Amino acid sequence: MYAERVLSGMRPTGRLHLGHYHGVLKNWVKLQEEHPCLFFAADWHALTTAYDTPEVIEDHVWEMLIDWLAAGVDPSQATLFIQSRVPEHAELHLLLSMMCPLGWLERVPSYKDQQDRLGGKDLGTYGFLGYPLLQAADILIYRADTVPVGEDQVPHVEMTREVARRFNHLYGREPGFEDKARDAVRKLGSRRARMYAELRVRFQQDGEEDALEQAKALLEETQNLSLGDRERLYGYLEGNGKMILVEPDSLLTEAPRIPGLDGQKMSKSHNNTIFLREDDDSVARKIRTMQTDPARARRTDPGDPDKCPVWQFHVVYSDESTREWAQNGCRSAGIGCIECKQPVVDAVIKEQAGLRERARPYIEDPSLVRNILADGCERARKLAQETMRDVREAMGLSYG
Repeated sequence: MYAERVLSGMRPTGRLHLGHYHGVLKNWVKLQEEHPCLFFAADWHALTTAYDTPEVIEDHVWEMLIDWLAAGVDPSQATLFIQSRVPEHAELHLLLSMMCPLGWLERVPSYKDQQDRLGGKDLGTYGFLGYPLLQAADILIYRADTVPVGEDQVPHVEMTREVARRFNHLYGREPGFEDKARDAVRKLGSRRARMYAELRVRFQQDGEEDALEQAKALLEETQNLSLGDRERLYGYLEGNGKMILVEPDSLLTEAPRIPGLDGQKMSKSHNNTIFLREDDDSVARKIRTMQTDPARARRTDPGDPDKCPVWQFHVVYSDESTREWAQNGCRSAGIGCIECKQPVVDAVIKEQAGLRERARPYIEDPSLVRNILADGCERARKLAQETMRDVREAMGLSYG
């Protein structure tokens, strides 16, 4: 069984905004305290739609990384790296493309959705079609078992699981697998070997899931096994071959909804964002001009907070007493919309001040960010190289 790892990445498509902060980055900060995490800047993914304007990607990468650090992503707890600095991603993507059915790529929901959304862009390229497979390679190269995603990204993780399963089925059947597996069983010692054999029969013949979990726990507590023998015993237990690539699980992340200034989803394409590290005057101006409940045409008209985008900001930024004040004041027309917005303005400005303060050292000395990334890329590449050695060997490409 491979080590527990969480992997997540972000495309460098421009400045990050409050939607990114509350929807992704705050969750990363929490995850890094609970799990070994790898977070990467997906610059090759940015090329799938910005292939004709590559000059903007580098600046976006560095700005995005500063935003990560300002948000509290900690390079002493998590590995931060740039996708293109680990060329093994591309090698695994190429090798997976040899055995991935074309229909698997065409059925990914985001393939059609993005073509429709970016209708003015020529997306009839393999890079765009192969985006989900490159995403699968990003995950599988680190044998990550957990991928934090929103619901719209679950199909990508499911496809990654299918790719790993197909790869293991095609290439995990090493010559003499069963003989090697039986030899590995003997290395468990007589008592553990007997328990393993009994649990394997109970799972394979009787379908007892508890027996499978007990057998996995038995292997996890056995210290004297090589990595190769451990992989064989996991595969032998489940009736498969050697496990080379790990099937990841989705971790659905709960995130507060931060609407854009117009009530739609916050997005640069909608021009309705509040960026991270934005100056106070700009933040105040944007929030004060936000759309509110259209029923409040006049100051004396009562409103419905559930129909007002500003209320969603109160849910995230205000304490209980302030939310109660906003609810009652809106519904009774006791306060006007400008009054209602002021606590939100104050709270967002306070948050932005903290982000700017944490970003200042990296802006003043860009070498700090570059050193963090150099260390992270080196750590990531070592993990990727371990996986690729096993992949090449399984596919007959090691050549001794």
